[in-house]
Formats: sequence, structure tokens, C-alpha cells
Amino acid sequence: MKIQLSVLTPLLALAACATPESRVRGALIDAGLSQPVASCMAERMVDRLSNAQLRRLSSLAGMRKGRIDEMSVGEFAKRVRALDDPEIFLVVSTAGLGCAIAS
Repeated sequence: MKIQLSVLTPLLALAACATPESRVRGALIDAGLSQPVASCMAERMVDRLSNAQLRRLSSLAGMRKGRIDEMSVGEFAKRVRALDDPEIFLVVSTAGLGCAIAS
């Protein structure tokens, strides 16, 4: 049992060290965005949204059922807008547009 615990302890410590940006980037990649676009968006979003807003945004985990790349822009906007937070909608929209143009 001590061997298993000694192996898990460093892994748990690494997981606890994950930055909000890396978690957002990972969620965007899981949802179907390319790594460069997800990295760009995550960088812009974590600087503009509070931790509480990032947690609310993560509630869109149901988007994994329909990948972003298979979703219409209108459907994606509808899901983000359903969070009923105009700041989240603005930040996600501008980050997505800016990063899509930059890539």
C-alpha cells in the first residue's frame, strides 16, 4: 500500500499545480478545437474572466456530446449565451474570433 501511495502523491501534486490556463486549454481541445486555437483562446480568456466565470464556462462540458467543429456558430453562441453572463459571452466570442483569424 505504501508503494501505491508513494506513486500517487507526486501525480496528485502535479494535478493540483495545473494552471487555469492549462485546464481551459485542455477543455477546449477536448471539445474539438485545434491545439493552437485552444492555446490562444485559453491565454486570452484566463486573463479576462474570473475563476468563478471559468468554472461556469466549464459547465458547458456537455458540448463534448457535439464537438465544436461539428457545431454551428449559432449553436455554440446559444450555449455560451445560456450561461446568462454577458462578459463570458463577450470574452469567449472575441477570443475565438481573434484566435481563428490569427491562425
